[in-house]
Amino acid sequence: MNVEELFEISGTVVLKKGEGRTIKTGGNWIFDNEIASVSEGTVDGHLVEVQDFDGYFMGIGFINRHSKITVRMLSRHTREVNADFIRKRVEDCVKYRELVSDMGCARLIFGDADFLSGLVVDKFSDILVVESLALGIDRLKPFILDCLKEILERDGYPVRGIYERSGDRLRLKEGMEQFEGFIGPEFDTKVEIVENGVHYWVDVKDGQKTGFFLDQKLNRATIAKYCKDKKVLDCFTHTGSFALNAGLAGAKEVTGVDASQLAVDQATENAALNNLSDTVKFKCADVFELLPALEEQGEKYDVVILDPPAFTKSRSSIKAAAKGYREINRRGMKLVKNGGILATCSCSHFMDPELFAEVIAQAAKSAHKRLRQIEYRTQAPDHPILWQNNETLYLKFYIFQVIDEE
Repeated sequence: MNVEELFEISGTVVLKKGEGRTIKTGGNWIFDNEIASVSEGTVDGHLVEVQDFDGYFMGIGFINRHSKITVRMLSRHTREVNADFIRKRVEDCVKYRELVSDMGCARLIFGDADFLSGLVVDKFSDILVVESLALGIDRLKPFILDCLKEILERDGYPVRGIYERSGDRLRLKEGMEQFEGFIGPEFDTKVEIVENGVHYWVDVKDGQKTGFFLDQKLNRATIAKYCKDKKVLDCFTHTGSFALNAGLAGAKEVTGVDASQLAVDQATENAALNNLSDTVKFKCADVFELLPALEEQGEKYDVVILDPPAFTKSRSSIKAAAKGYREINRRGMKLVKNGGILATCSCSHFMDPELFAEVIAQAAKSAHKRLRQIEYRTQAPDHPILWQNNETLYLKFYIFQVIDEE
């Protein structure tokens, strides 16, 4: 297929009267129940012109009738969606990261926030890791990656290889097969990166998600300044990132905990890489079981960090997720010395900021603690938040001083 064929308009989508509220307020998605008609001959995964009920031009997107998100918009005001249009969009992604981020490791493309719905690309040193979750963007993916590689190398960032991590079950909802593997020549998938002065080995093949959680970059640097000469507990440590930032900041004793032995092994290796093996230790344990055991033993910490995985990935499980967040925060607060620090976060979009704050307040009341908020933060700016797309705001990060009730 030549490049021109990628950008041929396959058909027309007409909205029902009164629908299309999301895209009319600046969003990128059209749902199946908002569509009045799709022209005959339209091919899923291809570009379509979107019209309001009265024929008014709304933009260009790609369609997939297997998905509830039936159309994902690429443009809102122009019909000229072509190779130059996409190349400019990719270049804008790189320019934005050069403005806001360290390019040694960064999220280069963040789906809807970069107007490339369904596509994520992370850069770890000279390796790119790709996740593609939508049929239309998957069709454009080879062209986008060629553009990205060309732009990066032009700007002095060589690309040694690309690995795809599209194993998420969301692809099944799009009528796509899950896929993980090399795009182009094979390479050693264990990559060394440096973030905030901390060295890590990142396994882009077998690590979680794309291999490393870049969204907490600035939050890790922020919590480090509270850790000098302190005793620190880092829960859900993954490959040790918060723990290692604390150790490099001069913490006297750091314990990192994760339920995955693979993660603990990787974290231990990262501690050695940074000459922190004497002060930063890791253990494999279930945090929900460990926290009450530590409380029973009378353990107390100057700093407790709670960075759990998303407890909910759907609206249907929010109630259970809130219970989980409430429990770990209650237990975590009880382990903080009077006047010590609690850092706590949620990376689930469905746990909205208001609900997360309410859950933390309930945990504090149950633990008989008072919280003095020091900072509230979100994800690093290379994971931009597009205000018209609520889904792009997902990470909530609080730092509190925990005070005993008197």
